[in-house]
Amino acid sequence: MRILEGLRPQEALYYFEELCAIPHGSRDTKRISDYCVRFAQTHGLRYVQDEWNNVVIYKPASKGYEEHPTVILQGHLDMVCEKDADCDIDFSKDGLRLAHDGKYIFAEGTTLGGDDGIAVAYALAILASDTLKHPPIEAVFTVDEEIGMLGADAMDMSVLQGRVLLNCDSEDEGILTVSCAGGATSCLKRPIIREAAQGEVWRMAVRGLTGGHSGVEINKGRANANKVLAQILEKLSVRLLSIDGGSKDNAIPRASEALVIAEQPEAAFAAAAAEVKKKLPATETAVEFVCEKAESGMLPMTEESSTAVIGLLNALPNGVQAMSKDIKGLVQTSLNLGILKTAADEVQMTFSVRSSVNAEKAALIASLREIGSSFGAVYSQSGEYPAWEYQKESRLRETMVDTFRALYGKEPVVEAIHAGLECGIFSDRLKGLDAVSFGPQMHDIHTSRERLDIGSVERTWDYLVAVLERL
Repeated sequence: MRILEGLRPQEALYYFEELCAIPHGSRDTKRISDYCVRFAQTHGLRYVQDEWNNVVIYKPASKGYEEHPTVILQGHLDMVCEKDADCDIDFSKDGLRLAHDGKYIFAEGTTLGGDDGIAVAYALAILASDTLKHPPIEAVFTVDEEIGMLGADAMDMSVLQGRVLLNCDSEDEGILTVSCAGGATSCLKRPIIREAAQGEVWRMAVRGLTGGHSGVEINKGRANANKVLAQILEKLSVRLLSIDGGSKDNAIPRASEALVIAEQPEAAFAAAAAEVKKKLPATETAVEFVCEKAESGMLPMTEESSTAVIGLLNALPNGVQAMSKDIKGLVQTSLNLGILKTAADEVQMTFSVRSSVNAEKAALIASLREIGSSFGAVYSQSGEYPAWEYQKESRLRETMVDTFRALYGKEPVVEAIHAGLECGIFSDRLKGLDAVSFGPQMHDIHTSRERLDIGSVERTWDYLVAVLERL
């Protein structure tokens, strides 16, 4: 028996459960891409699958809608793979362990991948239906969105005729997103030298922070574990062996850990941790500080390398840098130290940089480069993507507002977002594109506490079907 059987909307949740059974983390999308191809073949629909695993499936208009403008339904196939420390799921082999409590769908011990599996499920259900009313449809499923929107960036968009795009990659019901920030993935690599040294090896760690999405939750007072640990280490006399924290540049790290050489550091660590804890935001009630003996086969860094790495980590900016003066409550510019990783000969620091103002994004990147250089680090960059600019005139936005009002008797929220959406790339490549992003209610995305609101999934399905009828 299917876990989600009996829940509504049956059509979409059937495909959502199918997708959840297929491993589909970023850079591991071949299997889920092939599933979409088999779906198209089974339903006799034309499709294109490119070398990146992006898939486009075409469906003709329903009767009476043949002359209506083509609509692009768009979502991404990859998910963020995060799990609890005691969870034995292997994301490269295992499907998710779906569960629900009647109100929420979740995965036991892991992220759910509602971001953005529900978008793909909605589109597949529409493609499979022979009763819904809709214009010609181009269902676009991109890959590797969560690691820099690489699939959309690489996609040949000449295969698309549509200039109306419904992106279902938002996680707050009742909000229509009509603009987003541009961004880039920035990396600093600080070379290190290692040498033999006497002393005991200790593990020093920060755990149990709230974490979250580095775009939509960067202004919610959630501490970055990499920065918190660096603040503690700066107050101690230690030599680093390694320092590691976070696995995704667009996720606020919940934990960070260093192996160090130190002499009886427990008291000093406790004092430093207590001082740092006082300055943590009120959200971080579950934080844990760990100082314990450990073992390692690595040589420690030289004193110069260790001091430079810790100094650089503390000198680098992090979090909100500027708020919008035009849109109340909108973060305009930010960055997140999402990945901290130690290799044999260098320490890598990877940031997600975002801004809805291109000049501010450029200035922040220049600052990272300058600060890094002053500590002997080398800067590199990847995954840069454009901002999606607000359009004053939008038939799609008007239709979606009118439809929402008719269904629910109230106004939707129309807003910009401080997060990267693939709409920015599509609007940059498809001139004249009219786009809106929306979606059902989700909570704690990119964490193992991720939940998908069942009632919201049904309401959003009804809304999507009604919008398509009006376009």
